[in-house]
Order: sequence, then C-alpha cells, then structure tokens
Amino acid sequence: MLLTRASEYALLALDIIRKSDKPIGAEQLSKELSIPKSFLAKILQGLAKEEILESKKGAHGGFILIKESSKISIATIVIAAEGKTPAVFDCTQYSTTCPNGTIGLCTISPFLVTFQNKIDTFLHELTLEDIFNS
Repeated sequence: MLLTRASEYALLALDIIRKSDKPIGAEQLSKELSIPKSFLAKILQGLAKEEILESKKGAHGGFILIKESSKISIATIVIAAEGKTPAVFDCTQYSTTCPNGTIGLCTISPFLVTFQNKIDTFLHELTLEDIFNS
C-alpha cells in the first residue's frame, strides 16, 4: 500500500504544527487529532529524524517545523512516517521485494516499474505547501 494512516497522520500533524507560532507537544496533537499518542509520537520522531521537525524540550516544549513548507516533499514525509520508501505494489523493480522471486520473468514488471517511477517523481515534486494551498 502506498500510503497508510501513518502518512495521513503525519500530514495532519504537520498542518497544525506549520500554523502554530510556538512548539506543539505530541499530547496536544494527539488530543486534537484523536490519534493514539504513542503512534503519533513515533511518527513525529521520524519527522524529526528527517529534519522536518525539531523537538524542543522543557515545559513549553514540543515540535516546530524547521523547513519551509515549499521545501518539504511529500515523498520525504511519507518515507519518514512509514519508515520506508512507498511502493504501489508488493513487487517492484527490486528482486528482493518480488513475492515470487521471478522479477526477470514477470510480464508486467516493465509496467510496474514505469508506474512506480511516475508515482515516485510525483511524490518528490509535490510539496507540503502544494497540499495545503490547493
């Protein structure tokens, strides 16, 4: 599956964080979005690891956006949230992910590779700003 709830939750959290002029904690985001705090915290940590967010410590701590929305690709967000590169199909151009281990014999492999490449390009070109200004 290309995008899971992790990606959806990452986008929803980023929308709130980008509108705020102060750090927002995982607990506040969790309540506002009705998302389990532990699941959201893991997503936010992934976004911080990819240097999309910064985590501020302390009583008034929380997460802040450290890049401009126009410089954050949806691909980067999805990879940070999912912990892997998104794939449309279980099988891709990589023989290690082909469920049958027969990527070289697969008759639809060329189509799947082309399709995946188009999706990858689209996700890399689409930015957070594009999503919220459309």
